[in-house]
Amino acid sequence: MNYKNLHRWNLTPREAIELQNKLKERIILKKITLNKVKLIAGVDVSVKDDLSKAAIVVLSYPNLEIIETVSSIVKTSFPYIPGLLSFREAPVILKCIKKLKSNVDLFIFDGQGMTHPRRIGIATHMGIILNKPSIGSAKSHLYGAYKEPGNKKGNYSIIKDKDGSSLGAVLRSRDDTKPIYVSPGHLADIPSSVRIILSCCLKYKLPEPIRKAHHAASLVS
Repeated sequence: MNYKNLHRWNLTPREAIELQNKLKERIILKKITLNKVKLIAGVDVSVKDDLSKAAIVVLSYPNLEIIETVSSIVKTSFPYIPGLLSFREAPVILKCIKKLKSNVDLFIFDGQGMTHPRRIGIATHMGIILNKPSIGSAKSHLYGAYKEPGNKKGNYSIIKDKDGSSLGAVLRSRDDTKPIYVSPGHLADIPSSVRIILSCCLKYKLPEPIRKAHHAASLVS
């Protein structure tokens, strides 16, 4: 799968923040037409010591059957800094992207989309680079204010920015479990993102594309 190189990755943290502020001007929020989504890719990265291991698992939608799995490993070159995750993980993800044969309709990233101090988490950043609809599905809260949703699967509440604008949703993906944090990355919106993530949560808290990508990333050597 091809993509455009919009910028270099060997940046200082200050340069990375400046770049995020420029890239966020490119964000497009729009409804995803579900009946046009045939292939969904889950993306996960595992960083240990100085190595970054990534996997992308492509599944059919809505059946969620595995179509393709690719993985890569690279030396980690950017430090761990909250809010700058894409600069740490994108190089190994893009190496996986080059291996993909499937024409993916939608990417789900294990991380944030617009629920980010500059509205450009890894799902947003990668969505802009790939020019594909993207959604962030995170296990922990990074940014924004919200009220705890109800305890039943499908209950959710909106995550708000300081100015009151909506960034994403806190979603109960399984009864009586801790919620997940869902936000549009690029070419998506909050209602579409919630519906798609919820439809991908079967027996478990995490959506199947992320679960399967996490398992595949753990096997990379």
